[in-house]
Amino acid sequence: MINRLDLRGAALRDLDALALRNALPRAELDVEAALDIVRPICEQVHAGGAAAVLDLDERFDGVRPPSLRVPADVIAAAVDQLDPQLRAALQESIGRARVVHDAQARTEIVTQVVPGGTVTERHVPVERVGLYVPGGQAVYPSSVVMNVVPAQIAGVGSLAVASPPQRSNVGVFAGYPDPTILAACGLLGVDEVYAVGGAQAVAMFAYGALGETGETVCEPVNLVTGPGNVYVAAAKRLLLGVIGIDAEAGPTEIAILADDSADAQLVAADLISQAEHDELAASVLVTDNESLAAQVEEALEERVALTKHHDRVRTALSGPQSGIVLVDGIEEGIRVVDAYAAEHLEIQTRDASAVAARIRNAGAIFVGDYAPVSLGDYAAGSNHVLPTGGCACHSGGLSVQTFLRGIHVVDYTRDALADIAGMVVTLANAEDLPAHGDAVTARFE
Repeated sequence: MINRLDLRGAALRDLDALALRNALPRAELDVEAALDIVRPICEQVHAGGAAAVLDLDERFDGVRPPSLRVPADVIAAAVDQLDPQLRAALQESIGRARVVHDAQARTEIVTQVVPGGTVTERHVPVERVGLYVPGGQAVYPSSVVMNVVPAQIAGVGSLAVASPPQRSNVGVFAGYPDPTILAACGLLGVDEVYAVGGAQAVAMFAYGALGETGETVCEPVNLVTGPGNVYVAAAKRLLLGVIGIDAEAGPTEIAILADDSADAQLVAADLISQAEHDELAASVLVTDNESLAAQVEEALEERVALTKHHDRVRTALSGPQSGIVLVDGIEEGIRVVDAYAAEHLEIQTRDASAVAARIRNAGAIFVGDYAPVSLGDYAAGSNHVLPTGGCACHSGGLSVQTFLRGIHVVDYTRDALADIAGMVVTLANAEDLPAHGDAVTARFE
């Protein structure tokens, strides 16, 4: 069901960093390949506005929403009909996320460089953000929580959520996003919600959308955040510059670093949990114990047959993006998982905390038997919007900082400028930019 890659001995020693990264399991359809698919979609939205977005909804999701923006009374109805247990779970998730993200709030920092010369770093929230919430084979009210909570704590003044319309919805919810997503928005006080998914949602946020009579249906945003499929990630890459993005959070992935102390049943359960998301989801086990690898393979056969979405899971586990990687030891395993740079990394080894402390590249790290990725998906308090596809080597997960811009405020007195003026002129002349120096000396003529 799941492929093996043997990197023991010379197979690993002979690989440099780039070769190792390329050797590890990866999806065949990557973000770069998807760019050619999403480019005409984004161009259609740019040219056609709201009508084009509705056409694309109908094309890709099989339903045309009654309106692009979800009416306030539909959001209120979703909150009213929310199952009490689900409401309690969402509220607990919101509360825990707020505890963690409140601690990320930034304060103004004033640095006196010299007497009379200060540089102040102010943290200013992005004015308007578009928050994407997936809704393809599964719906994710938890992603509403993960997007909205840090944006609210950062002080973002204008929040808009987009999620795909569901053709299975009936009654007042027909043609709109899943009611649980709408209810999560309602619980968080978000009333600007759009029934649109995929690359077209990212394009709508980037360009805005006008109606047929020229009225504004959706204002453009400054920043788009949130997870999605490979086409959402590709649209974010394509439109970077028109908008800011958090990271390319595409199909989910889990890597598990495990030794002979790991429980094969737990490892298998965790690999399956992420494979459940999507046929393109990646599940990778890195271990120095061949016996554990064999036990995990057996456990996967047993557990996949019993899980609800077994066809989807089996497709993901047997794909080129998933596999079991054999290494000589935990030292080599650390090198492999750092090269892989997983969205989610579990450490199921002896001294798991010490091993976790040595990891440099991961979106989030889950330590030991009692911190499965599923906990982070919903209620650890951490954020589950994380970089995928190896992007964890340069990007982090969604946080309050994602929605803040650092601005340096420079304040120098006449004497403080006079003290450094000669060096500024020297540097300006070295760069053959004499007018830069003149702008300083003019103040003392």
